[in-house]
Amino acid sequence: MPIIKSAKKRVRVATKAAIRNSKTKRSLKTAMKSFVKKASPETHSEAQSNLDKAVKKGIMHKNKAARLKKQAAAQAKAAGVKPATAKKAAAKPAAAKKAAPAKKPAAAKKPAATKKPATAKKAPAKKPAAKK
Repeated sequence: MPIIKSAKKRVRVATKAAIRNSKTKRSLKTAMKSFVKKASPETHSEAQSNLDKAVKKGIMHKNKAARLKKQAAAQAKAAGVKPATAKKAAAKPAAAKKAAPAKKPAAAKKPAATKKPATAKKAPAKKPAAKK
């Protein structure tokens, strides 16, 4: 059992992180198992999404996730599953905008005041060390 206050806090933080990480790992495992059990575009995209989330949260190394995604893609190809295509949202009709007041031409504006270039001050020269 830690005695120092900061060590106690580290234990609390570590247990919370372990719980969070275990939830992400569990959802990843169930998604991968459901894809292996029944390969479909939905389960394939769900598995890939969970792999990406695990990498983003730092739970899994990116190379391991890439390897698992490649293996899942090979299984999907062998099963004849086409990758799910992202559905584009239907174009929303343009809402009628209120007429904005006419803007003045840009030439009518006053030019911005220009600052004078700052002159750099030189550091004073160092004096040579006195001889003894």
